[in-house]
Amino acid sequence: MATMQAVVLDGTGGIEVQERPVPEPGPGEVVIAPGATGICGTDLHLRDGHYAAGRYPLVPGHEFAGHITAVGAGVTTFAEGDLVAADPNISCGACRLCRMGAVNLCDHVTALGVNLPGSCAEYVVAPASVVVPLPASLDPGVGALIEPLSCVLNAVERAPGWQDAVMVIVGAGCIGLLATAVATHLGAAEVHVVEPHELRQGSARSLGATSAVAAVADLGLDDSVDVVLDASGHPGAITAAISLLRKRGRMIQMGVAHPDTSIPVFPYAIYAKELSYLGANSCGRSFRPAADLMVDLADAVRPLITHTFPLTAYADAVAAMRAPEAVKVQIA
Repeated sequence: MATMQAVVLDGTGGIEVQERPVPEPGPGEVVIAPGATGICGTDLHLRDGHYAAGRYPLVPGHEFAGHITAVGAGVTTFAEGDLVAADPNISCGACRLCRMGAVNLCDHVTALGVNLPGSCAEYVVAPASVVVPLPASLDPGVGALIEPLSCVLNAVERAPGWQDAVMVIVGAGCIGLLATAVATHLGAAEVHVVEPHELRQGSARSLGATSAVAAVADLGLDDSVDVVLDASGHPGAITAAISLLRKRGRMIQMGVAHPDTSIPVFPYAIYAKELSYLGANSCGRSFRPAADLMVDLADAVRPLITHTFPLTAYADAVAAMRAPEAVKVQIA
């Protein structure tokens, strides 16, 4: 039996590279050789066993692109050699939330790299239904950014109307910087980024940010902002940013705060200004639109890939994420 190398997490912080059988595609499935896999905060929670949906031992990896190496019975839309990316979330399509279009909140969702084997391996199997074709000219590293980009487009779907808006984005990690690129692309009137690290401030400006400052208080934008997108999860910054919203302003919560975190809420301001506070969780229905948009954004967002490690150095890749200059760390 052919074997491959795969990263395996034990859910207690342990990381091991193991030999595992190369997966075979079942009916309606394809096998992909990942060319690049991004690591994000979810992977850190999975490593430590702090992600409730994780199933161990687990092969992580849910942000990826690569080439198809085998197709299962009934697959007619893909062939060996195709460059593809895959939405890691596999929804049931039948529950109340799926019928509402909230496939990311499916009651029965499974996910590659969370409770199914992921892409931190030489091969990964995925249903053809979640796989999207990519232009052969797109490099897999950029293709692996489609998943986080799709999360940003889900935020656009949750709170549309970014064109001509005055926007504040809190946090300039990968999500915040991709949101900056999207806001610029969609024609926001102003995009202000709050980020304490100067290198990331520079990245925000290169993606079209009107300004990039260290703290919300440095903006001087009280009661003049249409959309705030939090990509930090920091309660103090979230609280301060809400105060910037003007009438009919919208707050989008993308940053993952600790489950026990709370912030002050002022019901009168919500009532008087008709404010909206919306969550945006994962990809929603935006993976295919993100794949299309990435063709236009590829050159702009490629510099977000700051660190690349081989599969065998997954532990080093995780450690590299602590550095402020690390925006997107990838396995390639």
